[in-house]
Amino acid sequence: MNSDSIVLGGGCFWCIEAVFRRLPGVLRADSGYAGGTITDPSYEQVCTGGTGHAEVVRVVYDTDQVSLDAILDLFWRAHDPTTPDRQGADVGPQYRSAIFYRDDAQRSIAEASRTEAQDRFSDPIVTEITPLDTFYPAEEYHRDFYENNPRHGYCRVVIEPKLRKAGFDSAPQR
Repeated sequence: MNSDSIVLGGGCFWCIEAVFRRLPGVLRADSGYAGGTITDPSYEQVCTGGTGHAEVVRVVYDTDQVSLDAILDLFWRAHDPTTPDRQGADVGPQYRSAIFYRDDAQRSIAEASRTEAQDRFSDPIVTEITPLDTFYPAEEYHRDFYENNPRHGYCRVVIEPKLRKAGFDSAPQR
């Protein structure tokens, strides 16, 4: 098996993690933080909007089963990349749309994907495409949040509709 990873920010990491866990070929979707200025930030620090970090998901995938193009296609469908520092009611720079690439090949694919995706949106895409410095895993209670808390209000009102919009069953996976 050949695996690779990319780090994506598309609003609340609970949503993006739940979406990517359902894509065939994805081995793991890990919530965390990237793009900021302090080492090993906490959720409370990131929530202030002052650390520069975004809530992100590191998507680890089997390159023999799913391509980076397919992952990015789902990324564009799973959130609104035209709203700066916002996804729905989640507002602040920690909720920005971002692709954190590992190398020049990923950067090229991400930029081409953004150009192609622009045709689907009437407003300009504001997604930043930037090199990944460090990915910091989120605290344990954030991991697999949807699967562990399916009756939580946020899960029912925000994540379930997002899963259905992306074409996935909204039932939690176990």
